[in-house]
Amino acid sequence: MEKRTDYISWDQYFMGVAMLSAMRSKDPNTQVGACIVSQDNKILSMGYNGFPVGCSDDDFPWDREGNSAQDSKYFYSTHSELNAILNYRGGSLENCKLYVTLFPCNECAKAIIQCGIREVVYKDDKYAQTESVKASKRMFDAVGIRYTKYVPTGRHVTLLL
Repeated sequence: MEKRTDYISWDQYFMGVAMLSAMRSKDPNTQVGACIVSQDNKILSMGYNGFPVGCSDDDFPWDREGNSAQDSKYFYSTHSELNAILNYRGGSLENCKLYVTLFPCNECAKAIIQCGIREVVYKDDKYAQTESVKASKRMFDAVGIRYTKYVPTGRHVTLLL
């Protein structure tokens, strides 16, 4: 008997983990997931967008806009990339790869650069024309961080949860 040949690739696997992580987000508008992987294809950490530990998602706002900035989610939510970085407890993330479902904002880009991640694979770049994402790409280009768009294969995977 020969080994099966229809197994998923590393990119499919890790982006799938990022997509599954995004499903943990309680944000009613945007769910983003991230997965950090070592050079030898070991998952080191995962994250999704949400509020910091101890900040109840029932007590803090999920709105995009409110009467004041403090009435919107933006002052409180932590992005998936930063959560994945902060969730890692194993030491250095030097030369790792980050899989993320949405291209990182400028604040996450700074954290990605500072922790030593060298490659970003992203699924969606729907905010490509924003100043934040333009700044992210400028910083990534300046420090030599490679960023590539994940290309779906069209394969459907069904998870029965």
